[in-house]
Amino acid sequence: MSTAQNILQGDERAALALRALYRDHGYTQYKMNKFEEYDLYVRNKDFLISDNVITFTDTSGKLLALKPDVTLSIVKNSGCESGVEKVYYQENVYRVSGRTHAFREIMQVGLECIGDIDDYCLLEVLTLAAKSLAAISKDAVLDVSHLGIVSAVLDGLGIGDTARGELLGRIGEKNLHELTAIATANGVTPEGLAALTALVTSYGKPCEVLSVLVPLIKDFVPEKMLTSFSTLLTALEKSPAGDIVRLDFSVVGDIGYYNGLVFKGFVAGVPEGLLSGGEYNGLMRKMGKSQNAIGFAVYLDALERLLDNGGEYDVDTVVIYDSAADLSLLSAAIESLTAAGQTVMARRAVPEKLRYQRLLKFDSKEGKVLEANA
Repeated sequence: MSTAQNILQGDERAALALRALYRDHGYTQYKMNKFEEYDLYVRNKDFLISDNVITFTDTSGKLLALKPDVTLSIVKNSGCESGVEKVYYQENVYRVSGRTHAFREIMQVGLECIGDIDDYCLLEVLTLAAKSLAAISKDAVLDVSHLGIVSAVLDGLGIGDTARGELLGRIGEKNLHELTAIATANGVTPEGLAALTALVTSYGKPCEVLSVLVPLIKDFVPEKMLTSFSTLLTALEKSPAGDIVRLDFSVVGDIGYYNGLVFKGFVAGVPEGLLSGGEYNGLMRKMGKSQNAIGFAVYLDALERLLDNGGEYDVDTVVIYDSAADLSLLSAAIESLTAAGQTVMARRAVPEKLRYQRLLKFDSKEGKVLEANA
């Protein structure tokens, strides 16, 4: 099956499927204003994908910003004191597009789980992230990492903050050559270098990777953390869409905001990540919140790259009809095609520059659609 057939046609259909998925798991919709006080984004600019923000002055004199992010607004307004608050959203954000390098209004869908987060909450969010990707494309992968494990290995090396930051950067780049050079220059032991190398080179199905990785890092990472992570990933692999999950410690974020699980989702044909998320307890503390949190966002604008590829179609089928067509029969023919799962455009003539897979004509005498060359 082609990529075009695997992909939901357009961000609106994708958003509809994702909203239904989240509602089915008890998440309620969260709605918000289009703007926030600019100071919210200034204080947390490292959490944003881009620090380019559209600002304007309110009638009260306050400097406001069109929201470039949804999570910050949800955390700011969260009132969960006990239990768990589970919300999903479909909101437009305003930021520089990675595709056009210009400001755009971008549809973003995602969810947040805030409060007394336990292992089931973590599993549920990871499972929903995997299901989200699977709902968009049959050719997808969810890369999962754990910043707590990465931090524990770096903490055990006995090096300064500068070298630690450089090593974290090389892990994120999967740059084994420079990582080795930095570690050697800072007197990292052979055991420490072996642990770092394992983090950079490990990739694949979680249980298979962990069987090789754990012996190399167990002297640096608390046993409880490794056991909890292994148990979580084992359950995740057995969950629906668990077959697309891969372990990849090069997925890193700002340790000042993220603390545990971090993950990114990809689909074939889109060069950048389509989904991004993680545990962000650090952000909660910086915003004066005592609760924990985990969530993710799906960046639906990235789907445009997939739909704009040369091999994609604007519509599955074009049906050409003439002025003699019986309206009832023509309408019934179109309904029959759409009921079979096709996208259909009925026109008097084929539009220029339209990409279609199949061309049919409505035969007025026969009262049905036929192949155009029939």
